[in-house]
Amino acid sequence: MKTQATRWGLLLAVVLAFTGSTSARADLARRRNEIVEVVQKVSPAVVFIGTEQEEESPFRGRRSIMEEFFGAPPQVQRKQGLGSGVIVDPNGIIITNDHVIRGASAIHIILADGRELEAEVIGSDANNDLAVLKVNSKQPLPAAKLGTTSDLMIGETVIAIGSPLGLSKTVTAGVVSATGRTLKTDGKTYNDFIQTDAAINPGNSGGPLLNVDGDVIGINTAIIASAQGIGFAIPADKVRRIMDELTRFGKVRPVWVGLEVQELSPRLARQLGWDRTYGVVVSDVEPGSPAEQAGVRRGDVLAEMGGSRISDAEDYLTRAGGYPARAAFPLVIFRDGGQRTIQVTPVEFPPQLVEALVWNRLGLRVKPARGAMAVQSVRPGSAADEVGLQPGDLVVRVNNRPVAEPASFQEVVLSARGSRSVLLLVRRGRYGYHVTLPF
Repeated sequence: MKTQATRWGLLLAVVLAFTGSTSARADLARRRNEIVEVVQKVSPAVVFIGTEQEEESPFRGRRSIMEEFFGAPPQVQRKQGLGSGVIVDPNGIIITNDHVIRGASAIHIILADGRELEAEVIGSDANNDLAVLKVNSKQPLPAAKLGTTSDLMIGETVIAIGSPLGLSKTVTAGVVSATGRTLKTDGKTYNDFIQTDAAINPGNSGGPLLNVDGDVIGINTAIIASAQGIGFAIPADKVRRIMDELTRFGKVRPVWVGLEVQELSPRLARQLGWDRTYGVVVSDVEPGSPAEQAGVRRGDVLAEMGGSRISDAEDYLTRAGGYPARAAFPLVIFRDGGQRTIQVTPVEFPPQLVEALVWNRLGLRVKPARGAMAVQSVRPGSAADEVGLQPGDLVVRVNNRPVAEPASFQEVVLSARGSRSVLLLVRRGRYGYHVTLPF
C-alpha cells in the first residue's frame, strides 16, 4: 500500500512539474514581444568601444636645472573615451561615430561575448560624424543588417542598443519622432537626422537604431549633451553612402554640384512667386556642371533636397557635401509658378577648378614655396586685399591644417566650401598672424 502511494506521489509530482514548466513556457511566450526578439537577434553584433588619447598635460611640474639645459620631453596624459558600434560585416567591419574615435591613439573593441580586439580605422569623416573600423577575428563575427530609411514612418517603433555612460548592453525603445532634422552645434551643421524619443546618451554614440525587423535604420549620435527625451540618429541610407566612400577611399571625396545659392528674403520670394518660408534661390550655375546638365537655372528656388526641405544656404551647402561622387539625389525646384523634381548627380570636384574657386572667393593665387603656399597675387577689392595680404606672404595653415603642397591646400579648401569663413595662418618675414576671410 505504501509503495502504491509513493508511486502516485511521484506521478503527481511529475504532472505538477510538467504543468508548471508548460505554464512557465506559455508565460514566456506571452511576454516575448517584438522588442525582445530584436534585442536577442541583434545584440551580439553591438560592440563597446574604448579609446585612448594622448595629449600634452596642461599641468607641468617645476623642471630641474639639467632638464632646463638639456630640454625635457613634454608631460603626456592619457585620456580615455567610450562609445558604441555595430558590426555590419562578418569580416569585422564596424560602423560608429567619428567623434567616438577622433584623435584616438588606440581603439579597443569589446565584443558581446567578452573578447577584446584592437581596431584600425579604415576611414572617418567629421562632417558626417561617421567612421568605419576593422577588427581581425579567426571566425566570422555576428553582423547586423544595414536596412533602408526610404520607407521610414513617423511613429513606428525603434530600439536603440549601446553603452550609455559606460553601461554596456543597454536597451531603450521609442518611436520615430521626425525625419530630416538639421542641427547646429559646436560650430558645425549636421543634417538629415532621424529624431526619436528612445533615450540616447553619451556612450550610446555609434550604436544602432533598429526597427522591429532588426534592421539597422540609423547610427545613434549624442552630439547634443543637453537634449533630454530627444535622440538623434544618422539614417541608414546616408550611412551606406558614406561607408562605401570611406571603405573605398578612406575619406569622403569633395564633390562638385556647380551651384551658387543665396538666402531668400521676403521681397525676393514675393518677386519669384514663392510663398513658403523655406528654400534658397540659385544665384549662379557653373557651365558644364552636374547642376547645369540636370537642368537647374539661375533664379530657380531650391525647395527640397533628398526628400526634406532646405532651410537656408548653409543647410544646402552642408547637405550637398554629404553626397559622395556619383550618388544621385532628388532636388525639388520651383520655377514659373510650379514645382518639379529633378535628379542631380554630383561628381568629384575637378582639381583645375580649385584655383578659380580660391581666386573668386578669397582673391588669392598661390604656389608652393618653403613648406607653405606663397601668395603670388591678390585680387583688388577682394577679402584678401581688404585684410592686407600681399604677394610674398606665406600661407602656412588653413583652418588649422598644414598646407605644404598643392594637394593638401586643395583638400582643405574644398572641405571648407560649406563654411562661412576660413582661418589662415600667414607668415610674413619673421612674424606670423591669423586672418579670417569670408568664404
